Amino acid sequence: MDLLSKRINGMVESSTLAMAAKAREMKQKGFDVISLSLGEPDFNTPIHIQEGAKQAIDDGKYFSYAPVNGYLDLRKAISEKFKTENNLNYSPDQIVVSNGAKQALANLFLALLDPGDEVIIYTPYWVSYSALVELAEGECTFIKGDIKDDFKADAAQLREAISNKTKAVIFSSPCNPTGSVFTKDDFKAMAEVLSVYPEIIVIADEIYELINFVGAHVSFGSLPGMQERTVTVNGFAKGFAMTGWRVGYIGAPLWLAKAASKIQGQLTSANCSIAQRAAFTALTSSKEASKVMANAYYQRRQVVYELLKKIPGVEVNMPQGAFYFFPNVSSYFGKQGIHDATDFCIYLLEEANVSLVSGEGFGEPDCVRLSYAASEENLKMAVARISKALEKLI
Repeated sequence: MDLLSKRINGMVESSTLAMAAKAREMKQKGFDVISLSLGEPDFNTPIHIQEGAKQAIDDGKYFSYAPVNGYLDLRKAISEKFKTENNLNYSPDQIVVSNGAKQALANLFLALLDPGDEVIIYTPYWVSYSALVELAEGECTFIKGDIKDDFKADAAQLREAISNKTKAVIFSSPCNPTGSVFTKDDFKAMAEVLSVYPEIIVIADEIYELINFVGAHVSFGSLPGMQERTVTVNGFAKGFAMTGWRVGYIGAPLWLAKAASKIQGQLTSANCSIAQRAAFTALTSSKEASKVMANAYYQRRQVVYELLKKIPGVEVNMPQGAFYFFPNVSSYFGKQGIHDATDFCIYLLEEANVSLVSGEGFGEPDCVRLSYAASEENLKMAVARISKALEKLI
């Protein structure tokens, strides 16, 4: 008898974490695996942020439970960041600090969705969007962008996808997994569609905000009339190399911020007190280290692009942000037992000792995700191995 719930039995495992686990297993067996599967900066957290956390420990003031929605001074700093950097006016009461942006999204979907409510997801999408919607008993409606359009679905697709059950729309910009960045004109077209549906909440995932190669970052909520119905999701993992600290946050309409805090109060309570002090330091001190990291990603992007486009049968576009390539590899399907992108990734892991992630979990089964958050030396070696392994399939 299966004692597990239908909820857990219906949940898929994160494909990025699953592939990373396979890579670790091979490494433990002695294989020289280059892992390009996880979306994790290969830099350490900047020293001054580490020192901020150390100082908080030495002060001895931060060993008790923090407020569920985060320390007030951190929420004030986030509020100020939104005003000065994003043209968004969220008060500290509209900020909720969570255990990573993933929990922030879970809070939102659990607070918003009743069974059968629909969420429109721009595809390709981060793997956890659909899983979290389904965990909250919602239903996913996908609108798909094509590689020739830099994977960006257009406003006409959004209009067509809206139904009387639509509760929310979610996208990321810069995007995981494609690296695509929505322009202000893209957002204006989306806003025009949504302006006649004031009941639909927009969830704008901006976690890769600081890794943007095409100019100033644009926040969807900064468009006229949009902030009142937009939740802006962000965090410290990517731009500040703080993945393990697990600090994410939202700016949201007050009623929804209160609901998200209520959910969080029952699930985990507040984020780690010391991690919040590190986050406060990150926001209130120099961001030069973040710029240095973004410049390194920019250089690696060009190197990897030039190498990937030389591989026959690999269709690749130039990402505009984040640290991913999302090439179409479907020309290799049907060769030597490779039926789909998952088989393709397993083949490369076993034949080339390079770990990528199938695009299936991101809503695009013809593609694979390659993270270039790795050293230039490892990236060159990895692409050379991939090229050599794929030559055997031609």
